[in-house]
Amino acid sequence: MQNSVRIVEVGPRDGLQNEKVAVSVATKLELIARLVNAGLTAIEVGSFVSPKRVPQMADTHQVVRHLSLDGPTRYPVLVPNEQGMTAAIAAGVREVAIFASASETFSHKNINCSIADSIERFRPVIDMAKAKDVAVRGYVSCVLGCPYEGAVAVDSVVSVSRRLADLGCYEISLGDTIGIGTPRQAQEVARAVAGEIDVAMLALHFHDTRGQALANILACLEEGISVVDSAVAGLGGCPYAPGAAGNVSTEDLLFMLHGMGISTGVDLDRVVAAGHFITTALGRPSGSKVAQSMGVDPASRALCA
Repeated sequence: MQNSVRIVEVGPRDGLQNEKVAVSVATKLELIARLVNAGLTAIEVGSFVSPKRVPQMADTHQVVRHLSLDGPTRYPVLVPNEQGMTAAIAAGVREVAIFASASETFSHKNINCSIADSIERFRPVIDMAKAKDVAVRGYVSCVLGCPYEGAVAVDSVVSVSRRLADLGCYEISLGDTIGIGTPRQAQEVARAVAGEIDVAMLALHFHDTRGQALANILACLEEGISVVDSAVAGLGGCPYAPGAAGNVSTEDLLFMLHGMGISTGVDLDRVVAAGHFITTALGRPSGSKVAQSMGVDPASRALCA
């Protein structure tokens, strides 16, 4: 088991994108500042997608404009195509994420094209990124199951992951989009992909619909993966995956890792306070079991006020 894990915080993007309550630029920036002060060094802050499809992300360019993009913290944004990449470059971003699915049906439902077409769609995006020295991270969704097809072939997960790596993605994040996986299954998929791609290039992006995310993460850590995506307060969900719960919460992930003696460089109390801040703004309870049990220390709550 590795001694350290790098956490990629996806709350400001994947966590907020489906929230019904509009979140202001000021609130998003405050959340990001709190997460930075907690020690998180990679925070996905938005996406350059059609505002008609994802209204919550319509102000990403304004959020990015207020961030120190050349500092030590990485602020990736999601881009779906050349148009999104053009907007990201204009905003000065230094890292983007692209996404493909291991399920044909999900690919059509999510981005209106086949898996093969989605890969081809990203070739010019990668070319633009290389020309501007922008790092590219890849997501593979539905690696442990699809809301439309059910089981997804491991070979499909491996194939899509390989193609994204061959395109030039420096890291491939394996996503259990609907939170349907179990530990042995997660471990088998991780092992299969690691047989084709250097395990140092792999990350995990697990949702917690059935309460299995932490167990699945632990199983994959045993395969050598040391990068995990998570969202403060367990924010998230997917409009194309009915019933899907939020991402594994950063608080719960930290509690597990720190309890195992695994270093993250992140302060749990400050993340709990950040989660309290954003869920108060949203008018909803935290999805983190740890945050619910800890409450909020007034001292930590004021750290970034």
